[in-house]
Amino acid sequence: MASTRDRALEAALALVGEQGIRALTHARVDERAGLPKGSTSNWFRTRDALVAGVVAWLAETERAEFSAAEAPPVETPEQFVEALSSMIAFQTGPRASRTRARYALFLEGAGDPELLAPLLAQRRLFVEWTTALLARIGARSPDDAVRALMAAGDGLVLHRVTVDPDAEIRPVVERAVRAALD
Repeated sequence: MASTRDRALEAALALVGEQGIRALTHARVDERAGLPKGSTSNWFRTRDALVAGVVAWLAETERAEFSAAEAPPVETPEQFVEALSSMIAFQTGPRASRTRARYALFLEGAGDPELLAPLLAQRRLFVEWTTALLARIGARSPDDAVRALMAAGDGLVLHRVTVDPDAEIRPVVERAVRAALD
């Protein structure tokens, strides 16, 4: 069974993903998690501490999931397109609420490097993984290519979780990967 702290963090993340950062209050988290009043504030005394706790928990959770996931073999551009398309479909489908929360937390921490540190560390791991895959499938300049590919992917993810959840994924990913390999 999840600890009180984990239940509060899961509820907090769900609130942010569904209702935005303004919905994040101790009382709402307690209610959403089914915890006695005041439980969340026992773990996170201030709202800033709660936001920081959610940021750190999200990064830790995603890092653990990423490490535990069975990565499909990627040796060709086609396999890379398939892997990225599947990942984007997952992040904008079953994980859409969490993805919206991640974007909200990035925006909340835009002027606070300390708050953003866990999310940026998580992103660096994904950039390193993607750069290695780009090198493996023949990108001449994987360090440059990853920036453009990540920008295209971020744009597509944001578009799907905010504007058009049914926007096509694969054609965008195919074009971005082709450009990354040119």
